[in-house]
Amino acid sequence: MGELTGRIALVTGAARGIGAACARALAAKGAKVLCTDVSDAGDVAQDIGGAAIVHDVTQEGDWARAITTVKDRFGGLDILVNNAGVFWLKPILAMSLDDWRQMQAVNVESVFLGVKHAAPLMAERAGQWDGGASIINISSCAGITGSPLMSAYNASKGAVRLFTKAAALELAALKIRVNSVHPAVIDTDMGQSLIEQYVATGLMGGANEVRDRILASHPIGRLGRDIDIAHGVAFLAGDGAAFMTGSELIIDGGFTAA
Repeated sequence: MGELTGRIALVTGAARGIGAACARALAAKGAKVLCTDVSDAGDVAQDIGGAAIVHDVTQEGDWARAITTVKDRFGGLDILVNNAGVFWLKPILAMSLDDWRQMQAVNVESVFLGVKHAAPLMAERAGQWDGGASIINISSCAGITGSPLMSAYNASKGAVRLFTKAAALELAALKIRVNSVHPAVIDTDMGQSLIEQYVATGLMGGANEVRDRILASHPIGRLGRDIDIAHGVAFLAGDGAAFMTGSELIIDGGFTAA
């Protein structure tokens, strides 16, 4: 039996990248997982014996449906991974208000909606686990340090970081732990998009130069892998992290140590 046997998880943005890796890691430890994504996460769900629904995390009605689905399909909810997010580069002076709002809607408002809708259901089962229930919000090193052209992303991930701390204080009485995870650049489609977008700005040269500069900012000598983040998420989900709430788990290859 796995460490998470008997527990039920919901992972957003689970069709690929970090979200898919988190769903697989939780399932490997025994959890039943509802995979949600604005795209079809059915392949991931099929691989891990879970379930999948299409889910726009910016829509409150979709959140209500996701929570109803996980309760009807599996009987409750113990672990929520708020992973869905978007990323793009844009100078402040070239950014529209709609651009700004779209970034915050996906990266910040979705986390609020997830916590709001999931917490009542999670509280029903939290007392049966030593570590209670667990909410894990995927932030970023960009929620700790600023970068040019990333103001909207920095603001969104910084908001996730501090919202997590406030939620941890509010939900502690319900035996729900709330922690954030802060990856650096991860070798996923989003990580490749970062390289491509920096190339498009013309500020850092070609793709090889951009990649080399990003690698140099990670003292461990490589980009992160989605499984690196998934291992951290699986740890926070279980009783091994029973005394952790309101914490920031930085998984960044040394990026923020410099």
